[in-house]
Amino acid sequence: MWHSRRARVGVVVVAMVVVAEGAVWLLRPDAPPVAPEPVDEADYFDAATLEHARDYRGGQRLLMLAGIGAQGLVLVALATGRPPAARAALERLGERPALGGAAAGAGLSVTLALVALPLDLAAHERAVDVGLSTQSLGPWLGDFGKSTAISALLAAAGAALLLALVRRFERLWWVPGSAVVVATAAALAWLAPVVLAPLFNRFEPLPEGSEARAEVIELGREGGVDVGEVYSVDASRRSTALNAYVGGLGPTKRVVLYDNLIDEAERAELRSVVAHELGHVAASDIPRGIGFVAIVAPLGLLLTRELAVALADRAGVPAGSVAALPAYALGIAVTSLILAVPGNQLSRAVERAADRYALELTEEPRALIDLQARLAAENVSDPDPPAVFTTVFGTHPPTVERIGAALAYERNSNRRPTR
Repeated sequence: MWHSRRARVGVVVVAMVVVAEGAVWLLRPDAPPVAPEPVDEADYFDAATLEHARDYRGGQRLLMLAGIGAQGLVLVALATGRPPAARAALERLGERPALGGAAAGAGLSVTLALVALPLDLAAHERAVDVGLSTQSLGPWLGDFGKSTAISALLAAAGAALLLALVRRFERLWWVPGSAVVVATAAALAWLAPVVLAPLFNRFEPLPEGSEARAEVIELGREGGVDVGEVYSVDASRRSTALNAYVGGLGPTKRVVLYDNLIDEAERAELRSVVAHELGHVAASDIPRGIGFVAIVAPLGLLLTRELAVALADRAGVPAGSVAALPAYALGIAVTSLILAVPGNQLSRAVERAADRYALELTEEPRALIDLQARLAAENVSDPDPPAVFTTVFGTHPPTVERIGAALAYERNSNRRPTR
């Protein structure tokens, strides 16, 4: 029985990865990326800056991996019925499946957050030490409390719904569950800018006469992009990082500029950042991400089911019980880690396309080169991180690749005949 189940898990893993890679191919941006030229990072960063960034980012990577490992160990222990007191508590909660499932889901979420808290705190203190974070311990803990509470509420609803689906549809729960996952992803993308984000930051519409708003509107007009609303966010209360992003769907669609970016970036740099973000709007990258979720969700949940049932059987608990929730949580965690690789592969392709859009819209490759070098220095980023880390966790191409693409675009532009 165990051998046949392992074989099924293996088949589902292979099928899921193949489908996910197919989704990456299907959803890839239409425009091919600019083939980057080789870049020597020493041409853009001095030795002290590189050593400082690698020391900081290397430590942060280790803390992140340690956090994942610690949470994984806790989930493995709970999923296999240890410690006995935790299993007994889950079994007592199972006497009232709906409320008990919600309570167990919230409890799991809070437990995992607390397990990672010392490592997250160490990462925060290191960010403060290098001058990247401007947030003192009290406000940081306040944000931690808010994010933990939000995650617990979502986990409570998700756990209760999961158990209801398992009891109603038994082995086929993953079919309607896939529709729920896609609907949830779309709802969060739509509501996050107006419900969740304001819990952590203050957003203000950029005034009509502001230079930053004028740049966004002008570039949007040049690119034929409906930019939606344009906001600034008080990112400086938390960090010195320079950034911008797009978010929302339909009526909540917006371009958000960090106040640090508005206050400190040169005009050409600001145009480059804004053009990049408009590239995401023009390419409908948020719906593209939801499309990826829709394609991978069925086999992802099927793998979750196979792993959870195997773990629940080994722990001696019914697959539809509250006591099996840690097994489902571990299954979701493993599935998410596997799918992160193709998901981030698609994300990097999307970011390359947005860079190309910015280059074509602004015709200022030097601005993108200068911007990437400045962002890496001010954000204490490793311009050329380990390839394996980029493959697994990297949502953006490395800085040296982005500079190389801008250099290639610049040189190709110089070779074009003038009219």
